[in-house]
Order: sequence, then C-alpha cells, then structure tokens
Amino acid sequence: GLHGGAGGGVNTVRLSVLLLFFGAATAFASPAATESVITRARLDSGVVKGTVEDGLGVFKGIPYARAPVGALRWQPPQPPERWHGTREATTFGPRCMQSDRLGDIDPLNPRMSEDCLYLNVWTPARSERERLPVMVWIHGGGFTAGAGSEPWYSGANLARHGVVAVTINYRLDVFGFLAHPGLRAPGCEGSGNFGLMDQIAALEWVQRNIARFGGDPGAVTVFGESAGSVSVSVLMISPAAKGLFARVIGQSGSVVIPETSPFAFLPAAEAEADGEAFVKSLGVSSVDELRVVPAGRVLEASLASNVPFGRFLPVIDGCVIPDPVETFARGGQQDVPAIIGWTADEGTLFNLQRRFSEQPPDFTAEIQAQFGAHAGAILQAYPAGSPQEAQASSDALLGDELVAYPAWKWAELHARTARSPTYRYLFALRPPAPQVSRTPLAAPGVFHSADIVYALDNLQVRDWPWRDEDRRLSHIMVSYWINFAKTGDPNGPGLPKWPAYEAGGKGQVMYLSAEPSSGEERYRSRYELLDRIYRERKAR
Repeated sequence: GLHGGAGGGVNTVRLSVLLLFFGAATAFASPAATESVITRARLDSGVVKGTVEDGLGVFKGIPYARAPVGALRWQPPQPPERWHGTREATTFGPRCMQSDRLGDIDPLNPRMSEDCLYLNVWTPARSERERLPVMVWIHGGGFTAGAGSEPWYSGANLARHGVVAVTINYRLDVFGFLAHPGLRAPGCEGSGNFGLMDQIAALEWVQRNIARFGGDPGAVTVFGESAGSVSVSVLMISPAAKGLFARVIGQSGSVVIPETSPFAFLPAAEAEADGEAFVKSLGVSSVDELRVVPAGRVLEASLASNVPFGRFLPVIDGCVIPDPVETFARGGQQDVPAIIGWTADEGTLFNLQRRFSEQPPDFTAEIQAQFGAHAGAILQAYPAGSPQEAQASSDALLGDELVAYPAWKWAELHARTARSPTYRYLFALRPPAPQVSRTPLAAPGVFHSADIVYALDNLQVRDWPWRDEDRRLSHIMVSYWINFAKTGDPNGPGLPKWPAYEAGGKGQVMYLSAEPSSGEERYRSRYELLDRIYRERKAR
C-alpha cells in the first residue's frame, strides 16, 4: 500500500505521498445587486442565516452530521442534531483534526477540532425556484490534511457563473481511516473509511437541502483534486453513494489501481492488523478505551509511528470501497459523464527530497530493485543516461505510478464500460510560481495541484505574477467545468472543441495550455507498460 513497497525509490516517496493532494480561493468584488439573494434557508435540521458577500448568499459552517466525538468517534456519521430558532452561518466550522505536515494550509481558519463535520454554500440564487446546477468540491491533502475553508477552494467565483457551490470537511488521518476488527459495520467485511462515509453523508445532505439555496439536487457535480479526486472515483463505485450525483470531475488522483501497485490502498485484513498494533501502542486494549483518549494524543501517536506519512488511508473493505479495477471493468460504477485529468509533471512535488545534482542516487539500481525482470523495459521508458535525465525519469515514474497511471486507468475503464461520455485532459501550463517551495505551493514544472486555482477561478488567491495566458486559460477551464456542471458536456460557444475520450488508444485529450487544443494521447505506452507489469505480478 502507500505504506511500503520494494526499492528505495518507493520508500523516499513516503514524505511526499502525504503531500498527496492539496488546493486554494476568495472573491473579487462584483457590483451585482444584493437585494434579493437567498440569505435564509429552512433546512431539515433547522433555519440558517447567512450573509451577502459581493452579491452572493454565503453560508459557512452548516453542520451536515452530528459531532463525531465521544462514543461517536470512529462511528459512521449520524444525522445532525436539530436546533430551534435561527442558527448563524457566518463563520467556517473548525477543520478536522490534522497535523501541519503540509504547512499552514488554512491560515484564515486556524481552529481545529474533532467536531468538524461542516459544509459551506455559495449561491447566486434569488429564490428556491431557480434550480441551479450544484458543484460539490472535495478537498485534497492526502487524506491527512485539508479543509473546505481553505482560501483556494472558495466557491464564490464559481457561483458567479450560475451554480450553487459547496465545500465540505470530512474526517482525516487516524480519525477518518482507522481500521480495526472492533469497528466493523454489520454485514461489512472490513472497517475504516469513516472520512469517505462523511463525504457520502454530505452528499445526502445536499440531496435533502440544496433546493433551499436554489440548487437542483438532480444536477449535482462532485469534483475534487488529489485525495479529493481519489474520493470522487470511490464515490462512483460505493454502493452507499448511488444516485447522489449526476456528473463527476477528477483532478489528479484515482482509486482505480491494481493491488500490486506500491500505491494501492490496503486490503481490510492488513489495515486492521495495523490498526490493532496502533491501539496497543497507546496502551489501551480496545477501541472503546481509545475513544476516551484525548484527540491530540491520538493524533500525536499516529504521527509518531515509523511510517512517516499516510499510515491511515482508505481501505479496500468490500463495503464502502469494493474492488476498484474489477468494479469499473464490469461496468459496476455509476454511469455518469466524467472529466478526468492530471498535470504534466505530477511527480515533481512528491520527489522534492530527491533533487539529483552531480552525484545522483543510483536510479538504475533502484529500478532493478523495484521492478526486477521488468527493469529493462522501465529504463527504456524512463531512461537515465545522465543525472538530468535520471532526475526527469525519477519525477516522471513517480508521477505516473502515483497519479497519472491510476487516473488513466480510471478514464480508460469508464470510457470502455459506461454509456456516458468521458472527457480527458492534461493540464500543461507552468504557473508563474516559485520553482521550489517547502509548502504545498510549488515544485519544478507543471506540478501537482497547479491546476486548482485555474479551475476554481481563484488566481487572485496566489500572490504570483499572473500573465495574460494564465487568465485566459483559467477563463477557458472554468467555462468547461461550468458547462459540464450544467449539461454533462464541457463544450460551448467560443471554446476549443473538446472531443469525448475513446478507450483503447483511439482517445483524444484536451491539452490545457497557453493555447488549449485537443490531440492524440501522449505517454500511453508508459501507462500500458505499468498496467502490464501490475497485471503480471497479480497473475504470479
């Protein structure tokens, strides 16, 4: 799983793997009239009152489930408690318990608590009758960090394009993904995945309540980046999420990965064995005893383990997450239109600790250790004739194994087995960002997470010297995303034509760069090579 795997190359990834997955946004003022935008809503749990911000109705910190504290720690999310009177929805709820291993991701909202199951809504609607499309964003952060309140995820600018935008929190790290035999749900062969159950509960809340904000529960697009994109792919196959959305967008991440990949999530038995060891490490003998240990101490213990990053991650439990490859291959996923893509240099951010200079680590030896009899084929696809070439190949291979290949496999299988169209993209514009940073901001090339502020119309959040081509690409990308949320097709007047993707090597890909255009699929031979290796390992 993300925890281990042969070869030094894979082990050094740990640090970055939990960098897996971030994102950021706020709003430019608009002179839009404010007289009648929705600022009060009667929900199934009580009345909420939001504020007007630049012509939008904005509601922050609405509880979509009961606080998962005390006896509810490591339980499936419960319906929110009802309240009397009017609840002010004017400040973001606390983010879920998490470490600062990704830096200070949410400087404007430092509060953190186990009581964190809140969501936020931005609406341009003036009445409940409008039935606007809804876009629900699932944040990244490697399932260990992140929050719906992060500035670069603000839904304000998306809402100005005529959609109701929603961002959510969900339980993270050990609180979201501890697996243990004592935590199995009746009729389920595994445990863990509480954070994913939270996402499903938030989507159920949207179905019940979003019409009160002028949204159409029949036109929900679920989208996310990195761990958020992995989540989107899970929601497509999770039986509990059936019927909760009409379209999906996945940016840089997928659960559709053969179990022989070093980056596949663990099966239930392995994850539960690790969970049992973790419980013992805290000096308690049961999950019930662990429920009374202070949250800070539990989080600290999860960080102190000898797996530096990503110890507690989604589990292939056969229940919330059935076998991903098998489910998509037989067409068992929800048959909805999908946009799936990634950035041109996914691996650089995760490989920041390994910048080769005069004396590179022996990339060739690492490949031989990791790939054995397949090493020759891998070194042909990822050559290492010089330190510079070894660096580029190391970055490319890591990005492919972690992000590009799983997303490619997802697109390939969905295009093959669904009737609904699949649209594929490669984000290929290097932002005007610092070359390397210790925070989830930048790395060499078109790094992981570079596309978020473009897609969410939030360039203004980054203090970078934006160019005309950045603004143009953001405008085009937002137009595609909004059109897709409205119709299931990204195409529209004045935009470069984006053909649907076809599996089997006939596919067209939209290259999102300074001059966006569609073209033949690049690097397919690399993904097919990895696919063949993983399948052969499984057959052994």
